[in-house]
Amino acid sequence: MAAKHKVRIYTTPTCPWCVKTKEFFKENSVQYEEVNVAADRAAAEEMIQKSGQMGVPVIDVDGQMIVGYNKPALKKALGIA
Repeated sequence: MAAKHKVRIYTTPTCPWCVKTKEFFKENSVQYEEVNVAADRAAAEEMIQKSGQMGVPVIDVDGQMIVGYNKPALKKALGIA
């Protein structure tokens, strides 16, 4: 079981890489909060402020920003071997 991390993923409904990232989280029993930036303008602004990115997914793991579906970075941030 992975250690408890604060994970937030910024997504849009049409993003295939967002789906991939959420599948990765499910496979690794990672609890996360999903924020739909297409529906939530304030969240979109927050994501851009934190990451400098307008594209999704943007994943916030304990304050560390990971842009896109970057499996090695996600594993490292989450402490998954």
